[in-house]
Amino acid sequence: MAKNLTTRSEDYSKWYNELVIKADLAENSGVRGCMVIKPYGFAIWERMQAELDRMFKETGHQNAYFPIFIPKSYFSKEASHVDGFAKECAVVTHYRLMNDENGKIVVDPSAKLEEELIVRPTSETIIWDTYRKWIQSYRDLPLLINQWANVVRWEMRTRLFLRTAEFLWQEGHTAHATEKEAIAEAEQMMNVYATFVENYMAVPVIKGLKTESERFAGALETYCIEALMQDGKALQAGTSHFLGQNFAKAFDVKFADKDGSQDYVWATSWGVSTRLMGALVMTHSDDNGLVLPPTLAPDQVVIVPIYRDEEQLAAVSEVADKLVAELRTKGIRVKFDNRDTQKPGWKFNEYELKGVPLRIAIGPKDVEKGTVELARRDTLEKEFVNQDDVLNRIEHLLDEIQKNLFKKAAAYRESHTSEVETYEEFKEVLENKGGFILAHWDGTPETEDRIKNETKATIRCIPLERDTTPGKCMVTGNPSAGKVLFAKAY
Repeated sequence: MAKNLTTRSEDYSKWYNELVIKADLAENSGVRGCMVIKPYGFAIWERMQAELDRMFKETGHQNAYFPIFIPKSYFSKEASHVDGFAKECAVVTHYRLMNDENGKIVVDPSAKLEEELIVRPTSETIIWDTYRKWIQSYRDLPLLINQWANVVRWEMRTRLFLRTAEFLWQEGHTAHATEKEAIAEAEQMMNVYATFVENYMAVPVIKGLKTESERFAGALETYCIEALMQDGKALQAGTSHFLGQNFAKAFDVKFADKDGSQDYVWATSWGVSTRLMGALVMTHSDDNGLVLPPTLAPDQVVIVPIYRDEEQLAAVSEVADKLVAELRTKGIRVKFDNRDTQKPGWKFNEYELKGVPLRIAIGPKDVEKGTVELARRDTLEKEFVNQDDVLNRIEHLLDEIQKNLFKKAAAYRESHTSEVETYEEFKEVLENKGGFILAHWDGTPETEDRIKNETKATIRCIPLERDTTPGKCMVTGNPSAGKVLFAKAY
């Protein structure tokens, strides 16, 4: 299998697009801005889904499902929310098609909806309208609901996984009796996301708060995790929002406390999407193809037989089948590729492109010697291992590969994180090095907008763990409470 990938140094954006397509993760569809997630890509997403779903349920959340269509009037109930999404909404206006006089399919003009329906860009409005019926007293709280769904945001410039008109995600929506509980929930879910991204995706993240202008529409506070890609650009990997009582007031969601007095509930929402697939690809992959962490790889190990005739295949298969059975007993996802339609070299190329963490080659000489050849995808190193020791060695290597990917990504981030004092230094680092930049900011949206307009860099977050030594804003010289994290971003 010839890869013929553009290299990252030649054109990072082109490399990414080619890799997503050639590795069979996804492709563009016949619908503008929408993608088809192919089986291999969806298998990775399913593993992400399974781990996140387990983590949500371990923190007391339940899954539900809400309509994809939202009445337009619901959006008008929370002003900042509708302002935030108005330009991205797809709107359904009619409910029937018909044949015109020429036999062409057209929209039936008489089938106009009384009220237009918005195709779900996010579900706060429809969910809070529902919660009004579910919540009556403090006994109904906290209400901890998650939804796995698709959403539509009418993006003009799209890129597979990173920004598409329709994408898959989960969105949590919770209701609480007190402000303190709601804030604790928002922080908890940010930490759940950070744990998942670091432990399963092997991607280091920085936890922080968004500035007022970068917050989710309708939120009082947005918590986020920010990751750094190999081209020095940041990617927002997950957000968790403290919504205060805004949506409860907009949809009149009240509860009776223990004393019988009525109060509005406190709310959160939080979500991650198939954008995590883009983060996974861009953080670890190389010029040979995907590099997948063992925790999320659909196949953690692939076995490729090498043989010349049926007799050799039978002898190799006996060793391979035994190894497959033993690996599966240990919960390791393994594939024995005994297709006779492709040569071993082609298969080696294919599994390198698809990022399978460990490849095993077994030939007639290995059968005689009682060995197998192991090849790591992360370092491309090969070694011969005795068949009696191979199980333990595979377990050790899968764990080592997972840790090595995180360590490598963390080292890249560390080497591409700079601290600056002046605006000139900021622009120089941004132009020549990129990455994360810590700098003082005076806290005003005017300065934030100026930096964004002049450099295309945004404040990714106000890190939760940051140096709070007071200083002077790099642009205005006005007082600053501490350094914030800047970067160009996806």
